[in-house]
Amino acid sequence: MRMSRTITTTLAAAAALGAAALPASAAGHGPAAPHGHSVVISGVQADSPGPDSRTSRSLNGEWIRLTNSSNRTVDLRGYTLREDRQHRTFKFSGARLAPRSSVTIHTGAGRNTFRDLYLNQRNHVWDHRRDTATLRDNHGRTVDTKSWGDRGGRGGHR
Repeated sequence: MRMSRTITTTLAAAAALGAAALPASAAGHGPAAPHGHSVVISGVQADSPGPDSRTSRSLNGEWIRLTNSSNRTVDLRGYTLREDRQHRTFKFSGARLAPRSSVTIHTGAGRNTFRDLYLNQRNHVWDHRRDTATLRDNHGRTVDTKSWGDRGGRGGHR
């Protein structure tokens, strides 16, 4: 079953906050962008801390982080983030990622800001044992992919 959700927020220019407010990965030595793309999946917390209780706290403890490693704002309108195990796809609408900044995409509900976006799901999305997150641009081209876990192992923060 394919599910689409629209992330509807505009990310403010995080550069105005100064380097002290940026995540450590954006402060100078952020992740390298694969294949010439400036936006990467820079972090995954697939196994929410504590029991999987479907509370907001539990759901929002599960997240994917995107980082813009370039010196220019990237318009994420039309980009998609896909979860592989259950074939869920989430589509961005009107989101912009400031230069050298990151946004964390949480599974549960919350108020969208320039640092945090929420998928408003009522169940966990990412399989903590093994899964794959794929970011595609507005033309459907793969921008970055992160996989975690193994057949007998436990996933988590990657």
